[in-house]
Amino acid sequence: MEVALPKDLQQEASLAKRRSTELCRQGRIFNARNRIIGGDTQAWDVQVHDQKIRQATEKARHESFAAEMRHNDKVSCILHDRERRDRKQLCRAINDFQQNFQKPETRREFDLSDPLALKKDLPARVSDSDMRNTISGMQKFMGEDLNFRERKRFQEEQNREWSLQQHREGERALASHRLAEDLYTQTRLKFDETARDLQKLEGLTRKEVCAAMKEFNKNQIAELAERKRQARQQEQEDNLTEITNLLHGDLLSENPQQAASSFGPHRVVPDRWKGMSREQLEEIRYIQKQQIQEKLRLQEEECQRSMDWDRRRIQKARASLLHERQQQRLQRELRKALDCNNLSLARQQYLQRKQTDAASISQPTEDYFSQFNTRSR
Repeated sequence: MEVALPKDLQQEASLAKRRSTELCRQGRIFNARNRIIGGDTQAWDVQVHDQKIRQATEKARHESFAAEMRHNDKVSCILHDRERRDRKQLCRAINDFQQNFQKPETRREFDLSDPLALKKDLPARVSDSDMRNTISGMQKFMGEDLNFRERKRFQEEQNREWSLQQHREGERALASHRLAEDLYTQTRLKFDETARDLQKLEGLTRKEVCAAMKEFNKNQIAELAERKRQARQQEQEDNLTEITNLLHGDLLSENPQQAASSFGPHRVVPDRWKGMSREQLEEIRYIQKQQIQEKLRLQEEECQRSMDWDRRRIQKARASLLHERQQQRLQRELRKALDCNNLSLARQQYLQRKQTDAASISQPTEDYFSQFNTRSR
């Protein structure tokens, strides 16, 4: 039968107390509400008391450790001297063995330290479809293919062909416009010549008609003179009667109501209408002047609009040309900056890869990551 010693009971009590303290601490820490919002004053007092006890214990333990360390330092100095002598002898023996039996050319890992390894090694990229160029290798970026110069030259040649094609189309359109203007001018000249011939023919015909009319008029004058003499007397009598009627009628009184039509106020009787009044004629002339001025203004606006469109088209073409040149200049500058940046990044990545390969000798396992966030400490 085992008997529990006082020292064992004290250790068990201390372990139980620490377990309970740890459970309470885990409950406080893993509870987000109490950890962020509230504070446990009692726990803080217990922590202060425990810290004082721990400090006293640590102080006593450090003193014992200091005495033991002084003794261990003396032993370690003696052992260190002995180990240094043994290591020196071992290094001397290893060097002798390596110089005699392990020359660099006979080693299996000689290719790792071969000074001519870079000259013997393949380049970083043989072609654009090289299987060694992985994404993490960062040996190929957008626009850095091996046929970049040929592709850029082809694009410049294509842009030049497009510009020449646009220039040829413009010249073709201008030639067509000039040809149409020439045809229109020739047609106008032909029409003018035909009109001039017709005018001459009409003049000759008019002269012949005038001669015939003169002869006919001479014969008619004699007949008309007799009829006029006979009709003059009758006409004088009729005129006297008509003058009498007109003096007493609405015609000379200029009554506008006499020309009013029964079909509406906008219609008149032609045989009674004496014409428009002075105000109506002035109003019509004023409207005609306004129409003439409006037509002149529209023609001037159309001409100004055409000039504005031509000026805008020229300005837009000039601005597009300047913008294209500026874009090309910016692309060249960005390409230079990107090349410099890529070169510096490649150097940094190469150095970082060497440091990482030298530092990462062993890879951590899942057990290493699973030990975190399991306790309150």
